[in-house]
Amino acid sequence: MARKKIVLVIVEGSSDETALGVMLDQIYDKDSVHVHIMHGDITARNGVNPQNIVSKIGNEVRIFTKSQHYTAKDFKQIIHIVDTDGVYIPDENVINDLTCDRISYESDGIHTSDPQGIIERNKRKTDNLYRLKSNGQVWSIPYRVYYMSCNLDHVLHNNRNSTDDAKEENSYAFARKYRNNLEGFIKFLCESDFSVNGDYKKSWEHIEEGMHSIERYTNLCICIAKELENNEDTKER
Repeated sequence: MARKKIVLVIVEGSSDETALGVMLDQIYDKDSVHVHIMHGDITARNGVNPQNIVSKIGNEVRIFTKSQHYTAKDFKQIIHIVDTDGVYIPDENVINDLTCDRISYESDGIHTSDPQGIIERNKRKTDNLYRLKSNGQVWSIPYRVYYMSCNLDHVLHNNRNSTDDAKEENSYAFARKYRNNLEGFIKFLCESDFSVNGDYKKSWEHIEEGMHSIERYTNLCICIAKELENNEDTKER
């Protein structure tokens, strides 16, 4: 029997892995799904820019492959899941709010006591995301980046501003809810009002428009639909 190909899923935190890891493992049942946690948002880090972000993600992949004794040839693809964090909204919707002790994502924009810092973060992250969405490979492995907007908890639980404790509780609740209900998971993620299906490039154009990046959307459904289609094609052969 041929060795299973690896699908590497890159996420920002452990709650992302808990919520999505088991379900993606079922969708990619013919492959071996591995989740790599970045422990933060690489697209918004200081010192990360469009000239070096692909190589920095490549270094993360190399660290993983070395620890597991894999090579690039063992991989089928890399799926990178990021939060949009409202970064495409107009600068005027970054609202100076001295009552905020942490960033608050709201329908009218981003409330913060440091608006200039957030505007600079947004520019840095949008530049890096532009590079990543245009990039088809990392370390010679097929690569695509998908978004959760405004963040994972927003898409899965309709809450933009979850605490760390709530994120952990929500992720376990979500995993329990769909662990034995793959069809329900697919329907939820791919057939909801927030599902941005269809063309990959157009899905990014959608999230960059107006206030969409602080609203509830995801294009991860495109990735899932493609794999389900591949599975159907395999069955028909």
